Amino acid sequence: MELVVKKYEELTVDELYEILRLRAEVFVVEQNCVYQDLDGKDKKAYHVFLKRDGEVVACLRVLPKGVSYPDAESIGRIVSKIHKSGLGKIVVAEGIKVAREKFGAKRLLISAQVQAQGFYEKQGFSVVTGETYLEDDIPHTLMQYAYDD
Repeated sequence: MELVVKKYEELTVDELYEILRLRAEVFVVEQNCVYQDLDGKDKKAYHVFLKRDGEVVACLRVLPKGVSYPDAESIGRIVSKIHKSGLGKIVVAEGIKVAREKFGAKRLLISAQVQAQGFYEKQGFSVVTGETYLEDDIPHTLMQYAYDD
C-alpha cells in the first residue's frame, strides 16, 4: 500500500482517473446520488490517496481556506473502496496533517454525512451545531477539527 499526497497539477492522468472513478463508484453508483462531482475545487486541492497495485482504494482532497469555507480549511470527497477496512482512517489522518503542513490550518471543517458522524468523531472532529442539512439529498452535519496549539 502506498500513501500519496499531491497537488492537482502533480497528479498523473491515471491517478486523476482513478480518483474520479472511485468517487463515482461510491458516491454516484453505490449511494445513488446524482451530483456535480467536478466542481472546480480539485484544481485548488492537495489530493491524499492510497494506492494498491496501481489502483486508488481510498482518497480525499484538502482545500485551502476560502474555497469551501471562508474562515477555515477543509477536507472533502472522503471515500474508501472497502468500507470499515481502516483505509478511510489512514487518509483522514493524513488529510489533517496535510491541512496543517501545507495551509497552516488552525481548524478544519468537513461537511459530513450524518451516518458517518461517529467515524469522524473518532478521528477528532466535533459537531459544530446539532443541525442537519440536506446536501445532494443526503443528511449532513458540519464538523470541525481544532488543532492543539
